[in-house]
Amino acid sequence: MREIQSSHISDAVERLCLKAAFDLGDPVEERIRAFAKREESEFGKYIFGQILENIDYARNEQIAICQDTGSVILFVDVGQDLHISGGDLIGALNEGVRRGYMSGYLRKSICSDPVFDRKNTGDNTPAVIHTEIVAGDRLKIAILPKGGGSENMGTLKMLLPSQGLNGIKEFVLQSVIDAGGNPCPPIIVGVGIGGSMDKAAYLAKKALTREIGLPNPNPDYANLEDELLEAINATGIGPQGLGGRITALAVHIEYFPTHITQLPVAVNLNCHAARYAEILL
Repeated sequence: MREIQSSHISDAVERLCLKAAFDLGDPVEERIRAFAKREESEFGKYIFGQILENIDYARNEQIAICQDTGSVILFVDVGQDLHISGGDLIGALNEGVRRGYMSGYLRKSICSDPVFDRKNTGDNTPAVIHTEIVAGDRLKIAILPKGGGSENMGTLKMLLPSQGLNGIKEFVLQSVIDAGGNPCPPIIVGVGIGGSMDKAAYLAKKALTREIGLPNPNPDYANLEDELLEAINATGIGPQGLGGRITALAVHIEYFPTHITQLPVAVNLNCHAARYAEILL
């Protein structure tokens, strides 16, 4: 049984918060640069230039890529042979978020109550935490800060099995069209298919943690990702919703077995500032 101090977890999460906020990461930046070359609109090209300039400036000056530093979404894989001492896991994770958002002077955006008392908690906690028990004795923590502009454009629909593949395509494409420029395109489109209503929504969010452009290992779903990306980029929404060739940088699909009467589909969008960082402890 391996042991890890809760304080080490908090320290790691603090670092992840800062890294995700300040440094977009090479895979996303490389994808943006590659797709910028495909943009045909002159104004779209200008917007890509501004996006890339902002990425460089944020990294070099260690300031937030976007003023909306988002809700903190954490995906945590907990090894079954790992023991956490000195405190509980959820408390340690939230303490790390608290420190990161305070020390990095990142915008705090979390309301303590969603309806009756929308008072700011003052430290961007609590985070939304998804945990999974896995084999081994390691702890993997992944952070996905999600801004309101992109998160508000998420959709979910309980399709009938008879609607099938065409129903999925129509729903995903219409979701992107309805979102328009609100999620700050070029976007990354996460799609969750199967499971239950809540599982599909989780899968759509989890899909955004995959390295950008890395295809689904199932060739059928990989082909669907390509087909949807082509259809989305034919909408003409373009960078920042102002028209152009490139509306999306990637489509990522995750799927799960489902009930014979169900075909749940969820769409979760990420803006071009697809912030993500992870660590293995």
